[in-house]
Amino acid sequence: QVQVVESGGGLVQAGGSLRLSCAPSGRTFSRYPMGWFRRTPGKEREFVAAIRWIGGPTDYADSTKGRFTISRDNAKNTMYLQMNSLKPEDTAVYYCAASTYISSWPRRAEREYDYWGQGTQVTVSS
Repeated sequence: QVQVVESGGGLVQAGGSLRLSCAPSGRTFSRYPMGWFRRTPGKEREFVAAIRWIGGPTDYADSTKGRFTISRDNAKNTMYLQMNSLKPEDTAVYYCAASTYISSWPRRAEREYDYWGQGTQVTVSS
């Protein structure tokens, strides 16, 4: 059974940093794209960032480009999201997503991912 588990969320002041981790279990996703999405109350879940494979192409939402960095460590079967210069509008539940097919890039739509974590809360205070 495949499970995807996020960790690293928390409360931080504006301008601060957090690093989220995503560790799938039950299979490896080293060859497949993985991504981060987030949801704020009353809004649709939105794309944050994606990475195709280790060292491969990355993609960011305009709102996170230049502040967030997505990376992965295939030896640990783990993906990361380093979030710097956080803003109150970054407050959301952050979700990790993993795909099981290689073709098509970039991957910004929820339907392009097959496995999802339960989310980790990130709260940025002003």
